[in-house]
Amino acid sequence: MRWPAISLVLASAALTGCGHLLPLETSSERSSFDSFEAAQRALERVVPFETTLQGLRELGFDVKNSANVTLIPYPELVSRLAPNPNVPLSGLDAGIRDCILSRMACQAYEFRIGEQRRQRQGGFWGDFLNFKRTTAVSGWHLQALVVVRDGVVLFRNYGGEPMTARTEVHINPLGPLQPAGEATGSLLVR
Repeated sequence: MRWPAISLVLASAALTGCGHLLPLETSSERSSFDSFEAAQRALERVVPFETTLQGLRELGFDVKNSANVTLIPYPELVSRLAPNPNVPLSGLDAGIRDCILSRMACQAYEFRIGEQRRQRQGGFWGDFLNFKRTTAVSGWHLQALVVVRDGVVLFRNYGGEPMTARTEVHINPLGPLQPAGEATGSLLVR
């Protein structure tokens, strides 16, 4: 009788320290940059009215052969570049003004690059049985807008998150029965 009890205690002790058994997820939006700062530095080297598409490609922003690049249609581009119709054309950046005046000859590209890592933390049993799941999210994300006409950059801008660091906590009082409880609750509401 004594050995089964000891085996059970040892197995439980071994599994409670099994944080390494929790899932890890990494996602990245493919690019030639390994950090927000590297992408930012490259983008800041783009000079409006001077940098060509070839120069843009050499800096790591290839409009034709890069993943995660969106060609923005002209009507949407105008609403992005000049969202307030009360601002006169003369009040806009010279590159934006040239793009709006050249209409369909102007093209805009949005680059989305970054990396995100999701690491589950906490106790194995609480996570495994779906009582409490804690996920640490870290990484970075950059969005860049590049406006081009006749192979020359007219305007560039960027934004994003240089560093993502957040914790997501999901608590389910019913543990593994939580989905069944939610389904039952939605049926009762109908």
